[in-house]
Amino acid sequence: MTFQIPWDALFGGMLVGTACLALLALNGRIAGISGIVSGALSSHGREAQWRGLFLLGMISAGVFMPFIGFELPDYTSLAPALTPMVAVLAGLLVGIGTQLGNGCTSGHGICGIGRLSKRSIVATLTFMGAAFVTVFVRLHL
Repeated sequence: MTFQIPWDALFGGMLVGTACLALLALNGRIAGISGIVSGALSSHGREAQWRGLFLLGMISAGVFMPFIGFELPDYTSLAPALTPMVAVLAGLLVGIGTQLGNGCTSGHGICGIGRLSKRSIVATLTFMGAAFVTVFVRLHL
C-alpha cells in the first residue's frame, strides 16, 4: 500500500479555511453552519440576507460541481443501506447534537480551533473521539 496525497481534499480544505477566515476577517462572523442556518430562519433584514447568500453559495457550489469538471463522489458504496428514512433520522440526530454541543463540526473544528477556543477544542476532541470509536466498532467488532 502506497500513500498518495489527496490533492483535491487538500485544496478543498484550504478553500474552506480561507473562506472561514475571510468571513471572520471581513464581516466579523463565524462560519458555523448550524448557527448560520438557525440565524437565517430567525433573523430579518441584512442579517438574514448574508446568511441566506452564504447558504445559497454552499448549495450552488455542490450543484454546479459536475458542470465545471468535478466529479461528485459516489457515496452508495460507503452507505449501500442508506434509505430516505435513515437519512432523515441521521439528519435529526445531527441537529440534536449541534444543539447539545452549541455548534456544529465546522463551527468548532474549523473556526473555533482557529480562534483557539477552549470549548471548541474540547468539542472537537469529543466528536473526533466518538468518530474513531464508531469506525473501530463498525470495522473491527
